[in-house]
Amino acid sequence: MRTESTANNERDEHLGDDVTGDRSARRAVTVFPALVLLAGALGLLLPGGFTGWSEAVPYLLGVVMFCMGITMTPEDFRGVVRRPWAVALGLVAHYVIMPGLGWAIAHLLDLPPQLAAGVILVGCAPSGTASNVVTYLARGDVALSVSVATVSTLVAPLVTPPLTLLLAGEYLPVDAGSMVTDILKTVLLPVLAGVVVRLLAGRYVQRALPALPWLSALTISVIVAVVVAGSADAIKSAAGLVFVAVVLHNGLGLALGYGAGRLGRLGEPGSRAMAFEVGMQNSGLAASLATAHFSPLAALPAAVFSVWHNVSGAVVAAWLSRRGR
Repeated sequence: MRTESTANNERDEHLGDDVTGDRSARRAVTVFPALVLLAGALGLLLPGGFTGWSEAVPYLLGVVMFCMGITMTPEDFRGVVRRPWAVALGLVAHYVIMPGLGWAIAHLLDLPPQLAAGVILVGCAPSGTASNVVTYLARGDVALSVSVATVSTLVAPLVTPPLTLLLAGEYLPVDAGSMVTDILKTVLLPVLAGVVVRLLAGRYVQRALPALPWLSALTISVIVAVVVAGSADAIKSAAGLVFVAVVLHNGLGLALGYGAGRLGRLGEPGSRAMAFEVGMQNSGLAASLATAHFSPLAALPAAVFSVWHNVSGAVVAAWLSRRGR
């Protein structure tokens, strides 16, 4: 009979194989922020080089989400059924804490409308694509992390647009219906396509798995470069304020996510998973939606979040891993 602990161990081992061990996973998590920083610098220093690229952002995000889908296995979906209470708690915590924090920080810092809408949109996005690896490095409950990330991504078309309308509508007009369509095209369909490819060509996909995180990292880096280039003039005056907002948003999200896990009696590994599933966002999706529905300036918080949450996630994971369970 399979126990919850056995399932966790198997999932830990599976993820460990996918990232080629702990050393490779640490390298991916630490190199990714450097790539994003480099991309942001290119976009800032050479904005003319990315003129006209904004229309490609949704397609680039589709590549990232396809890579996410192709790494999913039936075990990921069985994990949702195995622990519905824990997954539901993670889902509610994610879509309550981060949107609420985004709204509160926008008011606290008295952000301009474009930046306020961008911060809130980041909060309304699903879990970040790197949250599972960071949970693994932190010696957290990887099975729970994967389950929450999967469900938060699949329900994003139904949750992200109305939350954005509710919380950001006071700053800018929000076309929730159009946003639903965009999320379906750039998130849900590519993820489902990846799942189907994994089921039909698993043997060949297995050989390509080590390259997929790097493909995702490079693609997200290009998205960041395009977003930064589109708002290069505004960054000089707004970057400091946006950085403060992002650090507060991410830091409080990690802390409150961990607290939600403790209150829900998920244990130490489960609480660590909750911290990263709540505090790390799909900032690539937020940047794409902000560019399409608001403005390049509104996408700036997502671009900064892309860098910061990977840096903070790696640091927090290293600290937690040394504490043991």
